[in-house]
Amino acid sequence: MRTDNRKHARFPSRLRCWCEAENITLYARIANLSEGGLFLQTHTPLALGRRTLLRLSGGEVREVMAEATVVWSRPQRQDKGPPGMGLKFEALDSGAQALLRRIISEEQRGVAFGS
Repeated sequence: MRTDNRKHARFPSRLRCWCEAENITLYARIANLSEGGLFLQTHTPLALGRRTLLRLSGGEVREVMAEATVVWSRPQRQDKGPPGMGLKFEALDSGAQALLRRIISEEQRGVAFGS
């Protein structure tokens, strides 16, 4: 499921996460997830370049907190897919990276999440 400029395979997700930036907090659905970032489905995407703090969890995995940067956004349009924003993870430590890999693995297996 790679596209030409992506380093990591993306996987569909049913998770939701908290996205915090300055004076804004969003709780939104993650449409797809990879080791490099995610697509957060929201009608109120943040500005390009905005730094955020993401909090996500799934299945048996405890919460992962990660800094991320908005690298693209898509306003609501009927012909181009759901509105939202692409977020790139910034400098995940090895513990957070391992937890993220477990979340992705659980998503691929279809484990039910209580988030």
